[in-house]
Amino acid sequence: MNPLKSVTGTIVTGFILAIIALAIMGFGKINALNMEVWFHVMAGVVWIGLLYYFNFVQVPGVGQALAEADSGGPGPAAINKYVAPRALLWFRWGAVVTWLSGVGALQNLAPGGTLKAFTFSGGMEVIGLGAWLGTIMLFNVWVLIWPNQKKILGIVESTPEAIAKAKVVALMASRINTVLSIPMLLCMVGYGHGLSF
Repeated sequence: MNPLKSVTGTIVTGFILAIIALAIMGFGKINALNMEVWFHVMAGVVWIGLLYYFNFVQVPGVGQALAEADSGGPGPAAINKYVAPRALLWFRWGAVVTWLSGVGALQNLAPGGTLKAFTFSGGMEVIGLGAWLGTIMLFNVWVLIWPNQKKILGIVESTPEAIAKAKVVALMASRINTVLSIPMLLCMVGYGHGLSF
């Protein structure tokens, strides 16, 4: 049986390889904070990867499919019915896991780490800015993007006018998250590599 033939098998295989790598390097060198930050980064890759997929691939692809629908093109039905709901599931829960694991890592970084980060104190100004940007992005996912995507995809009943408005709100919130992701990633990576301001 090939584990790479299923998503679950692929993920489990990746974790098994990570455990083997840890065993080779020596488990004694790894602490809970290392694991928490690693889990935070993994979840963040899912979240931000899907954010970029939506903005750089799906939105332009659906736009092109809509433009070509009248001339015999496929239209956006397959993407909107099969791809978007699944991608949005991973997207929104990836956001939650990223944020929660990030808050946990902040707390374990230093006594009162979460409070210090969110109040820009105690040497945690850079990571604090990243945490605030991530918090705004999480808000956008759950309060602006997801409720409007449910209207766009027909998951909830909506009028054509409400759907048209939902498209604008969801797109703008997603684009704002894309913009915010760039300085957020600078802060997150920069904190671990000595960036200060």
